[in-house]
Amino acid sequence: MSLTAGRGPFSKQPDGRFNFEPKPPGAALFWYPVPYRVRAFVEGEAVVDSRRAKLLHETGHLPVYYFPEEDARADLLTPSEKTTHCPFKGDATYRSIRVGDRVVADAVWAYSDPIESAEFLRGHLALFWKAVDEWLAEDTRLFGHPRDPFHRIDVWDSTRHVRLLVGGEVVAESRRAKLLAETALPPRYYLPLDDVRREFLEPSETTTVCAYKGTASYWHVRVRDEFEDDLVWTYREPGLDAVPVRGLVCFFNERIDLELDGVLQERPRTQWSR
Repeated sequence: MSLTAGRGPFSKQPDGRFNFEPKPPGAALFWYPVPYRVRAFVEGEAVVDSRRAKLLHETGHLPVYYFPEEDARADLLTPSEKTTHCPFKGDATYRSIRVGDRVVADAVWAYSDPIESAEFLRGHLALFWKAVDEWLAEDTRLFGHPRDPFHRIDVWDSTRHVRLLVGGEVVAESRRAKLLAETALPPRYYLPLDDVRREFLEPSETTTVCAYKGTASYWHVRVRDEFEDDLVWTYREPGLDAVPVRGLVCFFNERIDLELDGVLQERPRTQWSR
């Protein structure tokens, strides 16, 4: 999330405001040096191994690693016929990754002749995150997407009276929630499972991966004729940033009624809204 995604300052729908209008509106690019070694592997081969990576922050997108061309294994890359055009960066050409008998088509792209305002992209290439088997920062595995240095998570103990309602029915109520404040996302209230009416929960097979919090598992919620799929989640084995909410549960407050100390809160608008 952070700078350019979610509700970040250079996203398409920022929560805050500047005393100027970013130009061009909705198309900010921010090129930022990465201070650690980054490697990407396919079939055990390091397709890229770089100590000079950059993060490209772009409006509406999660940050993307870019690498100097010479830090990629040219012998593992084969030209592709695919091309794309971006009005803010220029024309991109693509290459596929070939390791032994395995081919990952159109996995790598580059702007060999970028537009003037994106000249810093020249001589660099990028890889689709899911096109490779493993990403490492130094010797630590990365999950989900690159970690953004401008992203922050704080967790606060709260004794506020939290009530969550679906179709007018109270499905959870607590005075021992933890408030998780995460850059460019709405505040999230994590509750002990004992404070949730579990008769309304139905297990889901859905899991998602957050680069900061780890792997989440989900429940559906059914209240009479109301059904909300994948409305509730928990981090049973969280990443470092979510250790304080281990085993607690959270509801998408975009899709339910949230009361704090008796005051109904406005539903935030995010990609999870309906």
